Amino acid sequence: MIALLVTILILAFIDYYAFKALQVVFKKKKQRTKGWIKKVYWGGTAILVLLIAIQIIPFHHSPLRTFLRQLSVTWAGLNYLSKLLLFLFVFVDDLKRLGVWLSKKYVQRKKKQNESEAITRSEFLARTGMLVATTPFAAIGWGISSGAYDYRVIHQKVAFKNLPSKFDGIKIAQLSDIHSGSFFNKTAVQGGVDLLQQQKPDLVFFTGDLVNEESKEVEEYFSIFNKVKAPLGVYSILGNHDYGDYRRWSSPAEKQKNMEAMLAAHRALGWRLLRNEHLNIALEGEQIDLIGVENWGKGRFSKYGDLQKAYEGCSSDFKILLSHDPSHWDAQIRQEFKDVDLTLSGHTHGAQFGIEIGNIKWSPSQYMYKQWAGLYQETGQSLYVNRGYGFLGFPGRVGMAPEITVLELVRG
Repeated sequence: MIALLVTILILAFIDYYAFKALQVVFKKKKQRTKGWIKKVYWGGTAILVLLIAIQIIPFHHSPLRTFLRQLSVTWAGLNYLSKLLLFLFVFVDDLKRLGVWLSKKYVQRKKKQNESEAITRSEFLARTGMLVATTPFAAIGWGISSGAYDYRVIHQKVAFKNLPSKFDGIKIAQLSDIHSGSFFNKTAVQGGVDLLQQQKPDLVFFTGDLVNEESKEVEEYFSIFNKVKAPLGVYSILGNHDYGDYRRWSSPAEKQKNMEAMLAAHRALGWRLLRNEHLNIALEGEQIDLIGVENWGKGRFSKYGDLQKAYEGCSSDFKILLSHDPSHWDAQIRQEFKDVDLTLSGHTHGAQFGIEIGNIKWSPSQYMYKQWAGLYQETGQSLYVNRGYGFLGFPGRVGMAPEITVLELVRG
């Protein structure tokens, strides 16, 4: 409750300052024009409050609930990212004013300097802030129209001294976080699967979150994702969204029925689902262990995973683990299972927003997860975090393209 109150106060503060900037820019306009600007400005905030309030209603129609959530997240992004940029410009100017006020001598000197200015510094900053504030509209618009399905293949070579010789050079494709309930372009989704198959992987691993809230979301995509094939098989695990925990069910029996439908969905896709278990993948007389755990997340996320149970009986010298949440790696895997050579995760989506140019790599996700995208290596163990195939909440991606990972394992 305290966190909610603080959030509301911060947003109200941003609203006030951004509106202050508009007043500076439009101060010479007619009163009628100012009135309309005021209505449009505060109307944006009112729409967001209404969208959030509507979601309290217990909808039983999942597509409508998903649409409302996406609309709320998108509108919140447009509304408050723009206002935040305006706020920064005006707030900086107010800090300057405070400094002037604290130094009366400086104030007098500045007044003389500014007497001949065609435009005041305050008005200049407010206008500049308005110009910069249009950037989120362009970025989010592009993220929805193009970024959501701009699939990228990321090739990553990873060396292991103990990799069996027959597996040297093996190609593993990884998908994660499909979130089929969010899609609105089946043709583009099919294009991503075609791109994956063009890589000709030997193995395919899916590391969880097939749906958003309920299993039926993936049914209309069976004919697309059942095209995911590999000579050595397609293997999968469950993510935190696959258990129906984010949906209000009328009874425990209804939730259990949803879980059974999820298991059936993996079978229908031809994917071998691993639930706290392991199996051997053999190739020309040599083998590796593939371990798959159910969701195990640090903090508030569900902990259905039992790595000890899944690990028991592993006999190969080389082990690959599928675990949806990368926080599992530091919290347990590296501490208690030091002979797990490679862990594959997803979950973070790279926040669906970020910058990755050369060695520059930034995303809000890094403030929540130590390992949030790409390859990480510590004390002889490796972790790869996939940026996700789909999206959740905001129906797009900005600077963080949906990913198809191709890992090449080599001896060395």
